[in-house]
Amino acid sequence: MIQLKRVRDSTAESDGARYLVERLWPRGVRKTALPLDGWFKDVAPTTALRKWFSHDPSKWVEFQHRYFGELDAHADSWKPILDAALNGTVTLVYSSHDAEHNNALALKKYLDKKLHRRALSGSRNPAA
Repeated sequence: MIQLKRVRDSTAESDGARYLVERLWPRGVRKTALPLDGWFKDVAPTTALRKWFSHDPSKWVEFQHRYFGELDAHADSWKPILDAALNGTVTLVYSSHDAEHNNALALKKYLDKKLHRRALSGSRNPAA
């Protein structure tokens, strides 16, 4: 199972493995103050895509399309997260103020689709 939490949300045992999925460290947050199991910088959108999107909701559909293309081209960046989700709960931690239009939400959608396909096929291949 994959779930989402903002950086400033409180932690819970139900979070499972907590992974920051941002290319940049969140502003105003000390590295020692954020409980994480990993920081996956490379799973975040490229700087060019992030700047193009600029959290503009009118670009959301196209952002997801472009971001999914980046994820397809760099499966090594997200496979560890998917592997962890196959074995338990994973929480994707993000810093965006917009809970409806952010890279973590898009990444969750992408990974949930991979998990669903894997469940339907019975495959052990997380890229399925």
